[in-house]
Amino acid sequence: MLTLALRTLRCRWTTFTGSFVALSLGVALLTVMGLTLASSLDAPERAPERFAAAPVVVRGADTLRVPTPIGDRTQPLAHPRPIPPETVAALRKLGRVTQDRTFAVGDDLIGHPWSTAVFAPYHLTSGRPPRGANEVVATTGAGTAVGERLRTAHGTVRVVGTARVVAMGRAVGTGRAADVARAVGAAREVNVGRSVDAARSPDFERALFYTDARAAELAPASTQLVVDAAPEAVRRVVASSGTGARVLVGAERRLADADPDRDAEALTTLNALFGTAGGVTGFVSVFVVASTFAFAVAQRRREFGLLRTAGATPGQIRRTVLAEALLVGVLASAAGCALGSYGAPWLADRVVEGRVAPDWFTIGDHVWPYQMAFWTGLSVALCGATAASWRAGRTAPTQALREASADEQPLTRARLLCGAALLLTAAVTVAVTLLTDPGDLLHRKTYTSRPLLLITATALLSPLLVRPLIRLLTPRGMLVRANTTTSLRRTAALAAPVLVTVALTGSLLGAAATLNAARATEARERTRADYVLTSATGLDARTLDRLRAVRGAEVSPTASSEVYVLEEGVALVKSEARAADPGRLARTTSVPLTAGRLSDLSDDSIIVNEEWAQHEVGDHVTVWLGDGTRRSLRIAAVMPVGTGDNGVYVTPANARGALVDRVEARVREGAEATTVRAALRSAAPGATLLPRDAWLAATYPATDFTTADATTRLGYLLVLGIALLYTAISLANTLLMATSDRTRELTALRLAGATRTQVLRLVALESLTVVAAGAVLGLLLTALNLTGIWTALGLQSVRSPIHVPWPELGATTAACAVLAVVAAVIPAGLALRGPAGGRR
Repeated sequence: MLTLALRTLRCRWTTFTGSFVALSLGVALLTVMGLTLASSLDAPERAPERFAAAPVVVRGADTLRVPTPIGDRTQPLAHPRPIPPETVAALRKLGRVTQDRTFAVGDDLIGHPWSTAVFAPYHLTSGRPPRGANEVVATTGAGTAVGERLRTAHGTVRVVGTARVVAMGRAVGTGRAADVARAVGAAREVNVGRSVDAARSPDFERALFYTDARAAELAPASTQLVVDAAPEAVRRVVASSGTGARVLVGAERRLADADPDRDAEALTTLNALFGTAGGVTGFVSVFVVASTFAFAVAQRRREFGLLRTAGATPGQIRRTVLAEALLVGVLASAAGCALGSYGAPWLADRVVEGRVAPDWFTIGDHVWPYQMAFWTGLSVALCGATAASWRAGRTAPTQALREASADEQPLTRARLLCGAALLLTAAVTVAVTLLTDPGDLLHRKTYTSRPLLLITATALLSPLLVRPLIRLLTPRGMLVRANTTTSLRRTAALAAPVLVTVALTGSLLGAAATLNAARATEARERTRADYVLTSATGLDARTLDRLRAVRGAEVSPTASSEVYVLEEGVALVKSEARAADPGRLARTTSVPLTAGRLSDLSDDSIIVNEEWAQHEVGDHVTVWLGDGTRRSLRIAAVMPVGTGDNGVYVTPANARGALVDRVEARVREGAEATTVRAALRSAAPGATLLPRDAWLAATYPATDFTTADATTRLGYLLVLGIALLYTAISLANTLLMATSDRTRELTALRLAGATRTQVLRLVALESLTVVAAGAVLGLLLTALNLTGIWTALGLQSVRSPIHVPWPELGATTAACAVLAVVAAVIPAGLALRGPAGGRR
């Protein structure tokens, strides 16, 4: 059988080349996605940055710990607790204490007290330290020069010096060289034997250093400090204080840096992106490879009939098919792994350039993605060939005498049962989800994976669907209609890649656009304000007083916070919260409520949504506030779940430490809008002031591919583009295989009197008809998937229309049509070279 398989590979090289290309590219995609996914699992250990030369850092409690029967549950606090004055006083008895303060001064600038610069350590490259309240030292990464004036959220300041991080041990121009030397020595002592994988960048932050007095005015609360003392002594003092503060030494000092978990968070996002892209790509690869191998076997019906006539048994036919699949599978899988090893680094460079991944992201030295891709590719090839080999083994010897290409039974009983079972499963799961948890359909993983089940079911049933569909698309009596409806197995195999391409494009892009429009609709119905002011640095009390004093305006300041609740006694769940005055909030915001009243919100109550396990008005619920304070609050009102953006509302008293980051303003009746707008801008010059519609457009931007930003577009390309490119290649590959096998049929048309141009036109029209059939099936699946999401939104009390990505659907369908025509006409033209009578 092996010798026969090798000779068959040599004689039918076109068919096996198509199978080889499909499998090698599929394995390459699996390898690329596996390598990128494996490389996004672990973040490198980052070295301390701001406190690399600090001996001991004490950080206030920043983690909420709640004991449960299955262990402590934790959540990071939205507002870390400041270190109490009595603890600071006790630490001062051990040694010098330097309190750190971090506050925003601009969209991408932060402020610190100058006394903490020594612990990076920063070195003055020019100028002098700050001495006045309006003087600052800027880091070199801030892009400023000595003498320059900067406008910040806290007023205009003058740059009197610039500083840059230097290697530990060099002199630092802060007037505390001796202290620095001791700090550096202590830092090195506790860091012996520790190594980090991520080097510290000299421009890791864009900061302005103020005098200590001015920094204390701008940020009264200090959540961390540096102690020049022995670590054990510091631990004893902190432990006896019972504040929950942590003592950080060595590599742990990185936890005192801004956003110390940014690498892990970036990898979590990247992991989710590559996981989704890998799932979609894996599905498409398996789908295409299995169908390609099955189609390649189905093309050889007459060949198997000849073998049966020559005395081959059904078992020998099956073993021959499997031996061929094994040879092609091993070679193609190995080639795909090699190709993927080059594609993964290229993809990593692209996601770094597109700011989807952090700068340090690279492909690691992982082995399991190669093994997974190789064995998956080989297994899929053998499975596809096995299913087809049973049909090949049943080929009767009389099949060798057939000249017609009509399919007697294009849809086998096993294929019909599998397709019907998948279709029923898809329908039942959607119905059950809509009845029990409709919000689940709005999650990205759900609306990305559910269409795959429906696509597979439709592809399996496509021989049953394409015949009536083509009869609707083509007029009666045309040869195109006869050819495409007679060779249903070939037509279904060619329509399947188009079906996958259109259905994935419409379902994924349409779901994202529909959900984004639903969120925008929610926000539009909720926002009654005429203007919205936002500030990344927060608005201080004096600015808020000026805004409240604007004549002709109703203003409602709100602050972002978090609330934590223990559900079912074991799950500590975080909910986004807005802190607001209920009276002012009612004038600018239409809060959707299913029960209760907004006016009942007080310092002893909370407004929750229906997603909470406990959401009955009047009940008391135990929560932990953003600073970790435990409270029992009465439920004043309940909101619907909506698209998931309806968090909770509390009063400012239950959001201590939260900065006001948004102010909604409504023009009173009779007031002049332009005058009010000018007064608002004058009262808060550092905030961004936008009209209602402009703010909604900025907060909920369009998510379609043509208008999305570069980062979003790259995400679409990762999740969808690679898979669609592969299906396009498989479409061309399958057409080449099918057309090259029709030489006898096309020659018969020439002998019957058709010209070469007429034959090529027929081939092109057949290709366009198949593409149209696949596109219509894809559109039907898109409509079904988007209807499910629209129904789920309705059940979540959100009324928003379905958004179908028509430009993207048109572009993908047109690309499939062009590719299909080219891939069919070129091999047909090559096959028809020379006079008709000269070919057999």
